[in-house]
Amino acid sequence: MNKSLKEIYYQDVIPGLIEQFNYTNIHQVLKITKITLNRGLGEASKNNKILEASIKEFELISGQHPLINKARKSVAGFKIREGMPVGISVTLRKKLMYTFLEKLIHLSLPRIRDFRGVSVKSFDGRGNYNLGIKEQLIFPEIEYDQVDQVRGLDISITTTAKTQQEGIALLRALGMPFNDN
Repeated sequence: MNKSLKEIYYQDVIPGLIEQFNYTNIHQVLKITKITLNRGLGEASKNNKILEASIKEFELISGQHPLINKARKSVAGFKIREGMPVGISVTLRKKLMYTFLEKLIHLSLPRIRDFRGVSVKSFDGRGNYNLGIKEQLIFPEIEYDQVDQVRGLDISITTTAKTQQEGIALLRALGMPFNDN
């Protein structure tokens, strides 16, 4: 039987990282603290169905109800008033986080057309990784017939890594398919 991503982390990744970075304490070992999914919905202020469809999609993708982000200030140029919904976000931790990451690495990313791996350049310099998905159809839970419009989302993987090299080593050990360009 295949091991879950969490089992792989505890059995294979931790010993490998201790050896690679010469950690003296088990608490120094890198780990993923959270995964945040985010989608900006500028057009949701005019059409409430877009917001409802996005909430439903995020619930299917993440297994958790999203938080509705509202505008803090009114901006006349964007026709947005304070308190209007402008986006949705979900923060995944612990079991849901590992489940989502496993699904992302093994099922969703390979479904992207002409997929050759994700870029190593998307690290922020502090070991956190950001990934933009152009269409929600790569997730197996989303049915093509149910989608009214193709929308993307942003995925942020927050780690305890202090440097970019540590972050790359952690995600590569977990199976993230990086392209080496």
